[in-house]
Amino acid sequence: MEIPILLGRQIDERDVRAGAAVCVVNEVFAKTFFPNENPVGRHFGLGGTPPEDLEIVGVARIARYNSLKGDTPTVSYVPYSQNLRFTGQMTYELRAAGDPLALAESVRRIVSEADPRIPVSNIVTQAKRIDQTISQERTFATLCACFAVLALLIASVGLYGVMAYSVIRRTNEIGIRMALGAERRQLIWMVLREVLAMAVVGLGIGLAAAMTGASLIQSFLFQLKPNDPTALAIAAATLLAATLVAGFGPAAAALASRSMDGVAGRVIYTYPPCSDRRIPV
Repeated sequence: MEIPILLGRQIDERDVRAGAAVCVVNEVFAKTFFPNENPVGRHFGLGGTPPEDLEIVGVARIARYNSLKGDTPTVSYVPYSQNLRFTGQMTYELRAAGDPLALAESVRRIVSEADPRIPVSNIVTQAKRIDQTISQERTFATLCACFAVLALLIASVGLYGVMAYSVIRRTNEIGIRMALGAERRQLIWMVLREVLAMAVVGLGIGLAAAMTGASLIQSFLFQLKPNDPTALAIAAATLLAATLVAGFGPAAAALASRSMDGVAGRVIYTYPPCSDRRIPV
């Protein structure tokens, strides 16, 4: 399983051949039953009556055992040769260079040759077994992601419509600014400032709500904190990018239209009343 050994040694072929009463325990076991001590060389009882006396020869790093959820239990690893009376079924792991499932028929044949009475069932890859333990959480995350993308699209379309209407209402104002010498990038930035102001307000409300309700989804998170700064930063950056795209479109389209040039061309400046000279811009 390639679980690192932190103290002592791992179980080897000598222990299997000799049927030695040894075991390797995980960190949780060591901290629970031997706090502030070196558990290597210590003994404990395991199993029925009388319990099997086992010697701890190593301590392994914490590894998920049955589920990715919840706390890791105390675990002891023993050689299969000494633990047959406690075993209802056994699981073997094969490490393959290619497709692991391609070895299924070979495994069944080898086991059948050793003992035809032993059935071989439930052959799956480790990745699929892990996926099965989090299938509900994966479905929930997929649905949430789909609804989030849909909400972002709806918000972007709504923002685009609001900003397009706002730009149309300010057509005369923008035309006057252009006639007075304002550059197009300055006018676009004037519109985007309003968009960013709305986005900042929305981000403030959204982040506050996310940090408040993060505890409700904590059980669905694996190796991720409820208020993970990286996840929040990515979400905020995505929202800002969508907001800028939605706001830039109507502003650029309005400034690039011929009607805006016509508004700017019709602006007439009248000098003091005593003068009859009018200069079109």
